[in-house]
Amino acid sequence: MKNWNKNFAINIARKKKIILNDKHWDIIYFIRDFYYKYKISPSINILIIFFNKKNINNKISLNYLNLIFKNKFDKNIYKISGIPYPNKCLL
Repeated sequence: MKNWNKNFAINIARKKKIILNDKHWDIIYFIRDFYYKYKISPSINILIIFFNKKNINNKISLNYLNLIFKNKFDKNIYKISGIPYPNKCLL
């Protein structure tokens, strides 16, 4: 999304009853960087693998994403990040 900014993300998160913290922002910016580098939205599995390779001391898991991004966490992550939901799973 070209009009994405931090306030956009905060407003979407607020509607989902998610209060964004530093860990959320690390994941959001990682997803956005991945999308603009590879021109494709990462699947959740790709997100976890690539994020954990880059952040050795700050790892995430599927359960952790579910905990911090709440119900329908996968869709919430992409909406808040302002990038399209992946239509094909790469892994």
